[in-house]
Amino acid sequence: MEPKAHHVIIGLFTLLAVTAALLFALWLGKSSADQEWSYYQIGFDHPVGGLSKGNAVLYSGVPVGDVLELTLAPDNPAHVRVLVRVRSDIPVRENTRAELVLANITGSMSVQFTGGSPDSPVLEGGRENPPLISAEPSAFSNLLNNGEAMLSKAERLLTSMNQLLNEENLGNVATILDNTRLATESLLASRDDMMALMEQFDAAAIRAEEAAVKVSATSDHARVVLGEQITPVLESMDKAISTLQPTLDRLNRVTGNNEGALDSGLQGLGELTPALRELRSTLRNLNSFTRRLEQDPRGTIWGGGRIQEYSND
Repeated sequence: MEPKAHHVIIGLFTLLAVTAALLFALWLGKSSADQEWSYYQIGFDHPVGGLSKGNAVLYSGVPVGDVLELTLAPDNPAHVRVLVRVRSDIPVRENTRAELVLANITGSMSVQFTGGSPDSPVLEGGRENPPLISAEPSAFSNLLNNGEAMLSKAERLLTSMNQLLNEENLGNVATILDNTRLATESLLASRDDMMALMEQFDAAAIRAEEAAVKVSATSDHARVVLGEQITPVLESMDKAISTLQPTLDRLNRVTGNNEGALDSGLQGLGELTPALRELRSTLRNLNSFTRRLEQDPRGTIWGGGRIQEYSND
């Protein structure tokens, strides 16, 4: 009797568990059927890889619905139309944005609504005529869509790197490194000479600075001398010239007013020249006569010869 009672208890427990599971499923189905939904169609102009029917619909990260179906746009197969349902108590407004977000590490995607200001009208979504919301490309979607182009660019980059790092270029790089090492060793070997040269440069710089100081001092002294001595002289000369200017003006006026008289005077001086020549000749003859008279008065008076005339030539 005892084993049979155990089987009855186990069977009864199993029957109760199945009945509870059925009741829970019925309650869940009834709750889902009783839930009111709003329907929206999301338009994607880029691929929606990872998104499938039944995936969650989020609003700012909170689950509010799910994806019902995915279709291609009849006028443009490059665009995708995704029908979603959202709880009717969630206000989806005209300025609400939609995008794809990564659901898990397996690559599954979810539709996420963001934004929507309170002053924007609410979209009324019906099953038969759901309003269209244009989706914005997300950063992750752009990364997935551009992955092939990025891989192609990476492949070209690796190919270029392989061409750059061929044996010839590696040999050239090794040669450059050897030359650099030799140049470094040469510089280290001539370090003392370079230090001496730098000291000479320092000494030359010091001398140049001293010369600059002397030149500056000389310039200051010359400026002082110019200001204290030469400037007064120049001022005195300017005053003297100012004083002489009226005299020069009067002389100029006198010369202009007596130009005719001066010309006549100069002509008269020209006519006096022959008379002066004759006078000079006469004086010479008189001088000769006087000397002869002193030397031989008698001979000169009583038997003297003719007085020799001297020409002025």
